[in-house]
Amino acid sequence: MLGSNLEFLNPGFLWLLLLIPILAVWYYFIKDRDNANLKIASTQGFKGGNIWAKLKPILYLLRLLAISALIIALARPRNVEVSKKTKTTRGIDIVMAIDVSASMLAKDLKPNRLEALKQVAIKFVNKRPNDRIGIVVYAGESFTQTPITSDKAIVKNTIRKIKWGQINDGTAIGMGLGSAVNRLKDSKAKSKVIILLTDGVNNTGFVDPKTATELAKELSIKVYTIGLGTNGTALFPVAKDLYGKLIFRNAPVEIDEVLLKYIAKETGGKYFRATGNRKLEAIYDEINKLEKTKIEEFKYYNYEEKYRSLVILAGILILIEMLLKFTVYRSFI
Repeated sequence: MLGSNLEFLNPGFLWLLLLIPILAVWYYFIKDRDNANLKIASTQGFKGGNIWAKLKPILYLLRLLAISALIIALARPRNVEVSKKTKTTRGIDIVMAIDVSASMLAKDLKPNRLEALKQVAIKFVNKRPNDRIGIVVYAGESFTQTPITSDKAIVKNTIRKIKWGQINDGTAIGMGLGSAVNRLKDSKAKSKVIILLTDGVNNTGFVDPKTATELAKELSIKVYTIGLGTNGTALFPVAKDLYGKLIFRNAPVEIDEVLLKYIAKETGGKYFRATGNRKLEAIYDEINKLEKTKIEEFKYYNYEEKYRSLVILAGILILIEMLLKFTVYRSFI
């Protein structure tokens, strides 16, 4: 009768159930007072009715059960079924602008900067199920590797295939940012974000980084900038040997942090410095927390009242008590 999702609307009434054992004890001690004493020579004529006399306490038991049922009914038991419906608002549109210049092969991150970034970027994509993501790559020039899409499989596959040597070498930060802004200019999303990663200094390209920053600002695009590289020196590729294998030498790490901080500040974003694999992963985790897609959860409650059946049960018990009292037990009253 009472389901597993049971709750009581007025649970305070349940304290009255403590009276039930008190009433039972009270009846046990006063029941003999209700029986009249009659002295007779023989009880032979009453032997047939002794069993009913012994069962007379059942009347009081029925009354206690009826009172218990009424107390529980007063507490308003009911089963509750909860159904949920999730509504996701228009998510965040994100463009990841990734530096693919030769310096991204430096070995201060393991196995190198580019491969470390790809591993972290894929994890980031997995954590953004409700957002659309696009990929822009840049070096001496820039181009859109993947337009903004909600298909995460395509985005992750694109990231896995990113490699050095796809485009002319150099570090055109302005062009990378400009291409990312161009991808987002027609977006209808409530929040538009660019994650711009570089490991160097703007040294080529026909788009000034500050001009691209102003454009992002006008379009309400927030830019998070990441400077990738350890402090001090790192092993950089400097040439190829006779067999086409890259030759690495130690060289100073140079990142235009002033520019990256400027871009982030002007657009309402934040600048990060990733000096190692763990730091890089922590940065993407922080960005993931900073940019949350709003998800609304609606709950619908269906209540099934159970007090009516308890009231009916109490009525039946009282009726049975009355029938027994005025029929079988009439001669004992």
